[in-house]
Amino acid sequence: MTLQSSVAPLTGRVAAITGASSGIGEATAEHLASLGAKVAVLARREDRLTELVSHIEKNGGTALAIAADVTDADALRAAAERVRDELGGADILFNNAGVMLPAPIEELATGQWQHQIDLNITGLMNAIGAFVPQLVETAAERGVGDLINTSSITAKNLFPNFAVYSGTKAYVTHLSRHLRMELGPKKVRVSAIEPGIVGTELQSHVTDTGAREWLAGSRDAMEWLTSEDVAHTVGFLASQPPRVNLEQVTIMPTGQLS
Repeated sequence: MTLQSSVAPLTGRVAAITGASSGIGEATAEHLASLGAKVAVLARREDRLTELVSHIEKNGGTALAIAADVTDADALRAAAERVRDELGGADILFNNAGVMLPAPIEELATGQWQHQIDLNITGLMNAIGAFVPQLVETAAERGVGDLINTSSITAKNLFPNFAVYSGTKAYVTHLSRHLRMELGPKKVRVSAIEPGIVGTELQSHVTDTGAREWLAGSRDAMEWLTSEDVAHTVGFLASQPPRVNLEQVTIMPTGQLS
């Protein structure tokens, strides 16, 4: 289906999306493009980004692939400059890059701890540092900007062996509340999305046996969310009138009770 301006509420807007080579990021790039936004897709896997851009363009959208690691602050700043030069400046940033590596704290899996902190916190801050100046500038010109951060239900609910991951996501949720106070007066809306279990590549990265068994059991017991479910939530947030800011959205599988 090609884009139709009559059903494209994000026409004229520019979205930068991290973690866009698969899962939620990929689905969100496709969905925002279908709503009329120009999208810049950022991730490390350039081949996947190239395929995504090709798919979006075949459907009538506009997309730009930028291979970058969010843990590299210089690379993110360079990416932001490309977005400004080639697409006209981002007024939506969807911070989605992340990793989930649960393990009992007594295993002292310090490498996994650091990897989650580097990607889920430092990477998030690098993207914010690179793109927030654009969001503020474009919001002043276009009347609205959106900073949307992917958190998790683990930010507030307790799950055995998820302490470090949960801690990084609690940071994301709390940071988002604070940034809303700073950026709201500048017409930049800030939202945190807290999904329950979503079927993505995150589960394939899990090495802890207990966590893998728990995830497998949960998949048998309920229907997980899809990446498209979260993507449509992002599109809904960004499509609201400028006066409307959904500060925090929890989206859960119907069968997930905690």
